[in-house]
Amino acid sequence: MSEVCETTGGFNDRNLPYHVPETTPEVLDDDQKEALYDRIAKLLKEKDAALVAHYYVDADLQILAERTGGYVSDSLDMARFGNESDASTLVVAGVRFMGETAKILNPEKTILMPDLDANCSLDLGCEAEAFGKFCDEHSDRTVVVYANTSAAVKARADWMVTSGSAVDVIKHLHDKGEKILWAPDKYLGDYVQQQTGVDMLIWDGSCIVHESFKGTELEAMKKARPESKILVHPESPPSVIALADFVGSTTGLINYAKESDAKEFIVATDRGIFHKMQQAAPGKVFLEAPTAGNSATCQSCSHCPWMAMNSLTKLAECLEEGTNEVFVEDDIREKAVKSITRLLDFSKAQGHVIYGANDA
Repeated sequence: MSEVCETTGGFNDRNLPYHVPETTPEVLDDDQKEALYDRIAKLLKEKDAALVAHYYVDADLQILAERTGGYVSDSLDMARFGNESDASTLVVAGVRFMGETAKILNPEKTILMPDLDANCSLDLGCEAEAFGKFCDEHSDRTVVVYANTSAAVKARADWMVTSGSAVDVIKHLHDKGEKILWAPDKYLGDYVQQQTGVDMLIWDGSCIVHESFKGTELEAMKKARPESKILVHPESPPSVIALADFVGSTTGLINYAKESDAKEFIVATDRGIFHKMQQAAPGKVFLEAPTAGNSATCQSCSHCPWMAMNSLTKLAECLEEGTNEVFVEDDIREKAVKSITRLLDFSKAQGHVIYGANDA
């Protein structure tokens, strides 16, 4: 079981340089839901399409992806599935950079998304032109970017990494004597720096969901529930990471919950992951880590407002109309694929499993 709040909002009081949508879940009764499931399943077959969904989207979309022979995972693994699938069209239920990553690795396929306006604060907070200037000012550094970035930013990078691979890649580059420029997530960058001791020049970006988790309130929650284990994604602030029993990627968090003897977990990542956690560890209890202080009303409810823009109705519409197709310019794609390929080649050489064992 899990305890969650069902709305998103409260982000726009932070004076952010971009607008954050306030979203509420699509409300469907069982008959409406089943009708949409059947309608979308038929459309997927008619359009020779496969549905891939991120761990953070609504559970209904995750259920449908698996029911129709699609896939639920992190963004790089979603793109990998698309590459291995015979389907000529890939429908990506997630956020914009995930659709772009799928297109970069599958240029011959049609990539659709339920909503092209579903974005990411890390992506929005690292605009390509500004980032390019930042890189030019520090041209002596190897540019390493997290997967949560636009195709244009990946094209400017030397390496792309995931949260599950970042520490190993940074250690590898440091051992070669390379200096690092890291973007966009400052908290993940700080975590990698703490784990490796490497001097890194870090872009000032953050995930608005993970940044919402509060160390003081999490500590109080742990004291009230001492038997709980704290699971934390490394995009979270240092005060939250410091309290963790386990820090890891989405797949890592799911696996820990499955394998641990603990029966209750406080989870500091997007609550969309609870669906997969409950599948992997039935009977265990998953609680949202606190995102507001002093017993205040939940602000973010630990759910990405852009992920919440995905819905069954929008999915059906994009399939029926062939709308919301993702395009990546050839010159950008050709550069971006190099940064991704470096990660995949490195991981293969090291004997690491990247696909399905990391987060983006």
